Amino acid sequence: MGTMPEGSSPSSPSSPRTLAEALRTRGDEELAALLRARPDLLNPVPNDLTQLATRAGTRASVVRALERLDRFTLQTAEALAVAPDPAPYDTLLALLTGYEGDATIEAALPHAVGMLRAQALVWGGDDRLRLVRTARELLAPSPTRPSPTGLGPTVAEATAGMSPTRLQELLAAAGLPSSHDPVSAVAALTSLFTDRTRMESLLDTAPPEALTVLDRLVWGPPYGEVTANPTPPVRWLRDRGLLLPASPRTVVLPREAALHLRAGRAHRAPEPVPPAVTPAAIASITAGRPQVVDSTAAGQAYTALSTVEDLLKDWHEGGPAVLRSGGLSVRDLKRTGTALDTTEQMAAFWLELAYAAGLLASDGEADERYAPTPAYDEWLTVPSAERWALLATAWLKATRTPGLVGSQDAKGRTLSALGPDLDRSAALEVRRRVLELLAALPTGTAPDPETVLARLRWERPLRGGGAAGPDTNAARNAAGGPTDLRSRIAAWTLVEAEVLGVTGRGALSTHGRALLGGTGPTGSGDGARTPTGAEAGTGSGVGSEAETGAGAAAEPAPHGAATPRFTGEPDADAAARALAPLLPAPLDHVLLQADLTAVAPGPLDRPLAETLSVLADVESKGGATVYRFTPGSVRRALDAGRSASELHTFLATHSRTPVPQPLSYLIDDVARRHGHLRIGAASAYVRCDDDALLGEILADKRSQGLRLRRLAPTVLAAQADPATLLDGLRTMGFAPAAESAEGDVLITRAHARRTPPRTPPVPVPDGPHLPDGTLLGAAVKAIRAGDLAATVVRKPVPEPARNGELPRTTSAETLATVQAAALTGSALWIGYVNADGAASQRVIAPVRVEGGFVTAYDHTADEVRTYPLHRITGVAELADDPT
Repeated sequence: MGTMPEGSSPSSPSSPRTLAEALRTRGDEELAALLRARPDLLNPVPNDLTQLATRAGTRASVVRALERLDRFTLQTAEALAVAPDPAPYDTLLALLTGYEGDATIEAALPHAVGMLRAQALVWGGDDRLRLVRTARELLAPSPTRPSPTGLGPTVAEATAGMSPTRLQELLAAAGLPSSHDPVSAVAALTSLFTDRTRMESLLDTAPPEALTVLDRLVWGPPYGEVTANPTPPVRWLRDRGLLLPASPRTVVLPREAALHLRAGRAHRAPEPVPPAVTPAAIASITAGRPQVVDSTAAGQAYTALSTVEDLLKDWHEGGPAVLRSGGLSVRDLKRTGTALDTTEQMAAFWLELAYAAGLLASDGEADERYAPTPAYDEWLTVPSAERWALLATAWLKATRTPGLVGSQDAKGRTLSALGPDLDRSAALEVRRRVLELLAALPTGTAPDPETVLARLRWERPLRGGGAAGPDTNAARNAAGGPTDLRSRIAAWTLVEAEVLGVTGRGALSTHGRALLGGTGPTGSGDGARTPTGAEAGTGSGVGSEAETGAGAAAEPAPHGAATPRFTGEPDADAAARALAPLLPAPLDHVLLQADLTAVAPGPLDRPLAETLSVLADVESKGGATVYRFTPGSVRRALDAGRSASELHTFLATHSRTPVPQPLSYLIDDVARRHGHLRIGAASAYVRCDDDALLGEILADKRSQGLRLRRLAPTVLAAQADPATLLDGLRTMGFAPAAESAEGDVLITRAHARRTPPRTPPVPVPDGPHLPDGTLLGAAVKAIRAGDLAATVVRKPVPEPARNGELPRTTSAETLATVQAAALTGSALWIGYVNADGAASQRVIAPVRVEGGFVTAYDHTADEVRTYPLHRITGVAELADDPT
């Protein structure tokens, strides 16, 4: 069993009686650590330590603190909830190790208790450990809410209200001496159930069927239904108090009996050590070969850039309409997936990634549509590695969760891509933690995804769907994957990191590791055991109330293993520097082929790629991009203002192979016919110097829909608008050109539609923001000063000023007392009302009194201040000077 700290004893007069007293024994660093671990306690800053203790015991704050505990620390709190209050450390240790003991639990328990103390969930010395009342209410068993341990009420709780006659019958059946005192009778039953020798003797006389009943109840739930005429095994157990009535039709297994049947353990499977993240079965392919991982990840990163470019280029002239409720329609999401040659789920990911990076937004017009933002044009001009770093940083910091697209919310509404309801505050923490776990593995090693999910569930069991036992695993396998949100986000993170190029073949890449940024890992990798309290120099295995230092309230360190935890913001610059050498250099040439195609053997310079995308159509992508020249694509280049000679020169300059003759013929043929027909606005007209060609158009049946008629030998008029007429004649195989009112050929280029300047979506925080060191220091200082004013010992004051009320004195008494204090240098306790009417209590040391003002050193604010005498409601002398 554990040892007691030196100097502590059950009757120690210095033992704190309340949580507030326990907080007063802590140093400033320990209070700062508490406020850092539970930032909700800072809003607003408490007036004193009593108010801090009260706020730390509120239900909302306790629930948030419990949700951030790892599994073993939570199991420790659950064991304290079913232990006597207060409980010695040895009793807690026995509940976790059982009769046989467990060296691993003994080594891990000091850290767990230290974490609970640091977060003000447990207080008191090792001889009197107390769980805060709200946490006990949440974790202790009740008829309406079973305990996570599966234990039921104690004998005293289950027999409350039982008649003395019935208690006598239980004592007689159990072979215990008769007692007419109900308290003594309950104590006798409790003593029987906690005596291992007598309990074993009693169970040796039980029928086998009765033991079967106990086996079904021992690990919970401890309640069972019975009939009015129970079976003999149940009657045998009920007569001896091994089953006690909870209601007319329900019996319960008392806690003391269940603990004996469990060999003293509060939990079936304590987990003092976190599950290890193990390499995947295919990890041997990349293990020890980080260059393979980096090259694969770099290829994925380049593909990610191309995908985002293709997406926004497709929406260059304006994207789909915004739904009235916000977001993208299912039909438009399908079209986007088809355009990107990917699934709808991955299309939603690319859309959300561009949105998170600030490259895509709604334009805010009356007919609201999605379009690229001005930031997209700037993004295109920076080097590829920096463009990827921007995308990866936005992904890592985002709380929007594209994996939820297509699912339904609590009201049964389908969640749409780019919609308003995709933010999940846990996404940011889970994404970063998954990458940290990958960083803990040897370089180039891919993890087994199931072990990653198991580790995350251990670290946040209340947020991850509770304890994971065989039943949970079976349900997860039946559902085809994890069911709780955090595990689903983790599974999506592994997939998204791979397609984005943060990982390669499942292993974290060098530039992915650089992206985590910060000051470096705070752990030492799996396998490094956390020091116990004795090893850290605390003097005992657990330590006292004020033992835990400033670092104890940070993220809980695993018991038995540690993983790197990177601090700070993602480092986009470091990631870009690491990725840049891995990306292929842009090329300034293509390979022209005789089948009217061009092969780009790698990424092209942006001017070359933009011109080629107008002159030819992309036929296939991959390691090399294949472009195909068609009459339509050549006409598109001519419409954009290029001449045939310019196109010939462009191809000859940028081709490493001679320009094939069929391609030259194609350009010349389209250019010869291009602009022969001219279309303008009458509604619309067609003019041509060749009247025979106009006659051919009129005779073609396909032109009937255009409703053409001849106005002159070289002019046709149409009922259609110029754009429709232009498209119609091109469909018939002609090559018309649009002209202006002056008769000049109109050059047509894609009209870029951009939104007004937009900021990227702001991540939704998971609770209050973490305070910085300056705020923590100021808050601790203010709390200390307020606590001094609230707890300082004062001399007796008139009746109205007692019970914590403001002192009331006359103006003459106030002036005389302040002047006397200024002469003697003593301190006073004053009541003060400021200009806004806010009343406060302060401890001041007057220095000078003149002109209706008192200048004094304010112990509460820790500075010299001047107070108008007419705003001082009263004064009282202190029994002892606070200095």
